[in-house]
Amino acid sequence: MDISNAIVLGGGIGGLAVATALARRGVAVTLLEQAAHIGEVGAGLQISPNGLAVLRNLGLEGTLRQRNAVQGQAVVLSDYVAGKSVARLDLMRLAEDQKYYFVHRADLIDVLATAAKRANVTFELGAQAATIRPGPLPVVQMTDGSTRRAELIIAADGIHSVARPVLNGADKAAFTGQVAWRALVPNRFDHPSEAHVCMGPGRHLVSYPVRGGKLVNLVAVEERKEWAGEGWNHGDDPSNLRAAFAGFGGPARAMIDAVEDVTLWGLHRHPVATTWHREGVAMVGDAAHPTLPFLAQGANMALEDAWVLADHIARLPRDSALANYQKTRETRVRRVIKAAEGNATRYHMHPGMMRTAAHLGLRLISKVAPGRMIGAFDWLYKFDVTAKK
Repeated sequence: MDISNAIVLGGGIGGLAVATALARRGVAVTLLEQAAHIGEVGAGLQISPNGLAVLRNLGLEGTLRQRNAVQGQAVVLSDYVAGKSVARLDLMRLAEDQKYYFVHRADLIDVLATAAKRANVTFELGAQAATIRPGPLPVVQMTDGSTRRAELIIAADGIHSVARPVLNGADKAAFTGQVAWRALVPNRFDHPSEAHVCMGPGRHLVSYPVRGGKLVNLVAVEERKEWAGEGWNHGDDPSNLRAAFAGFGGPARAMIDAVEDVTLWGLHRHPVATTWHREGVAMVGDAAHPTLPFLAQGANMALEDAWVLADHIARLPRDSALANYQKTRETRVRRVIKAAEGNATRYHMHPGMMRTAAHLGLRLISKVAPGRMIGAFDWLYKFDVTAKK
């Protein structure tokens, strides 16, 4: 390893994970976060076995369970009219070490931040980067006019990364014609330890429990023509959510009716970056490859990136490590992104022969060959970036 110090931009999941992984390998890491404190609000996320492999190898799985992560038992697809089950993906058929968790994002951030601090990562909060300059000793230009230098700069600063335009030029994001509402409601519905996907014409609702089952996380996606901005924190009136999902019945109706506070998020499609690195600068997670939330893999891909990048830095000269990092990761993330986009189409089918046939097929496979249902995700869930090659 020829790197002794590094700067990480962004105190989210990918940034904290890569900072911890590098620091544990002997790199002096400084993490720059523009917020005044490390933390996340308001949303749940799903940690599938491929992402959990990274947390386990960082020694954090037990801590995550102590923070009331809910072990997922299944993913259930249902019809919107009355919530009738269409198919069940039995997560308990996964191998013993391939667990699936539902987690409040703030809890995972706290677990990762604590691990980073224990690994002696230095935190600079309220530190906003304006741009970066790759080079033999790359530079972060801060908005206050100051600069920071390190042998390696890792941009884990999301879809609006300051590194992405430097490495790739202007982004060509496009509104997908879909928006997502996010909300948390008290679990007064005896929601089981399952992720439920209630599918309707041009829209779907995802629900799963977090915080030990005390809360239910909701993500409601609707196709629409009206543009909406990116970002999770655009407040909206719950009545707009209820109007958009007026046709939904069963448990979905009760959960939507319980929403008191909700945010609206415009879903935009960003291309996978052509260039993930240059002269001591690399991007991880959404900075390099934003993904739509239809396969619950955004956090998991960031965790995989973090491990692979740290592992390559530990074994190879800097520039070779960065080139091999992109080579190792790009094919996989492109496959994940394509699969996520395909789910949106399957979830939003309109009434008709195609929808009826698709749902009948899913019901049949789910009942007759449940192992085949979960086996279709072996390429995703059994992929372990921490395994010794």
